[in-house]
Formats: sequence, C-alpha cells, structure tokens
Amino acid sequence: MSGTGPVEGAPAPDFSMPASGGRTVSLDGLRGKPFLLYFYPKADTPGCTKQACGIQEALPQLGGLGLTVIGVSPDKMPPIEKFAQKYGLEFPLASDPDHKVAEAYGTWVEKSMYGKKYMGMERSSFLVDAEGRVAKIWRKVKPEAHAAEVLKAAQAL
Repeated sequence: MSGTGPVEGAPAPDFSMPASGGRTVSLDGLRGKPFLLYFYPKADTPGCTKQACGIQEALPQLGGLGLTVIGVSPDKMPPIEKFAQKYGLEFPLASDPDHKVAEAYGTWVEKSMYGKKYMGMERSSFLVDAEGRVAKIWRKVKPEAHAAEVLKAAQAL
C-alpha cells in the first residue's frame, strides 16, 4: 500500500486531530504558515524519542523560520501527553488512532517483523509550504539525522 499519498507540489491532504497540551491541529488552522507533519510509529520508543528530541532541540531555529512542527502517531492521547511531558516536547503531538490522516498521507503501510506482516506507521515527514502545498517528502526517515534535514529544507522554502 505504500507509495500512495501526496506527491511534492500537490496540495496537502486535509486533517484535524487532537494534540498534546489540549490543542487541536488542522490544515485550516495552519493556512498561510509553513509546517512539518511528521509521522512516527509509537510514543516513547527509542527511535521516536530520538527523533522527537532532535526536533525539540531544533525548535528555536525552526520556529525562527516560522515553521510549525506537528508529530503524528496512532497512539491515543494519554500516552502522547505522557511522552510530551517526559521529554518536554513543546510542539504538538497529534493522535490519529484510526489512522485516517496517515492513510491520506500514504504512511499507513504494510510492515513486517519476524516474518509477520502487519499494518503500521511508516516514519515519514511532509514539509508543507505557506500555500498548503507539499514542498518536500521524506520516507523511511532516519530518526537521528532528521531535524538537520528538515532545517535545511525549511531554509529553502
């Protein structure tokens, strides 16, 4: 099922999700501002923690470029809130338990572990420009290097 979802230059698929800190994130609410929507498999797991902490560290620079960052996982809100508090993550972490948004972005894919196939979240990110178009897509993101890649792409917007 992978390979579906928006392509660079296409309008970003619509979304509205509850997020950490009692927030709601939506495409409408972000109109006119560039943002990064990043999909991660599970709150408070090693790779996801590395990725989130890397983004948190880069937040002042990303914010300086006017970029909003939103993390999206299939977790429900309680574990997301716990994850955000544990690591002091200030950017919104959104909950997509029915993976509707992930499906719209083509990040809900077939995965395989120990020979078992299952559906899960692909670690992917979408940089969306102020016009609401997808400027850059990263698939199968490496958690450690991601914040630096995003910063570089955001500077080019």
